[in-house]
Amino acid sequence: MPVKPLPYATLEDLFGREAVCEEDPATSALMARLRHVRRRRDFSRAEFLVMCRWKSARAAPNYERNTAPRIQRAARAALTARDERRRLDALTALSGVSVPVASAILTLIDPRRYGVLDIRVWQLLHALGAVARKPSGRGFSAQDWEEYLACLRAAARAQGLAVRAVELTLFHCHRRFQSGRLYDRVPSVGWRARSARAARP
Repeated sequence: MPVKPLPYATLEDLFGREAVCEEDPATSALMARLRHVRRRRDFSRAEFLVMCRWKSARAAPNYERNTAPRIQRAARAALTARDERRRLDALTALSGVSVPVASAILTLIDPRRYGVLDIRVWQLLHALGAVARKPSGRGFSAQDWEEYLACLRAAARAQGLAVRAVELTLFHCHRRFQSGRLYDRVPSVGWRARSARAARP
């Protein structure tokens, strides 16, 4: 399993015993720089590139393929959308923007309502039974994002925290309980069953 046995039965139990993590100063400064974006309902190409690179610099050449007008259209569509799926669809239509990168853009713009869709946090939520699919936390879809965001928002309401604070606390908690390498694949139930049969004398 990606996570060692946890001393917590639920998210509520975890937050009752874990200290809430504070934001990294550099990230706090970036969020402050982007504070105007929600009000303006728009972001520039330069702001888009900074937000994407904050999440993952590896896809920088893909981000840079997006022109300023294309980014502006996507930004306005996302920031005026009335539901999360349309917001996500507008952002992931841009070159290089995966579901996790889109989640990072939304988090930097509005950390009270959003958290980054992250492999570590998903694995921890799975270990706690808060999400049922994809124990390895890979290959995220829009449906995964909606389920993940619902979990984080419920925890944020219960704890009186920003959604980003919930996500960040779970991220750091996972680092303490990680088992094996982060990107190891988790064998499926069928694989385990076949292996068990093959091992029988």
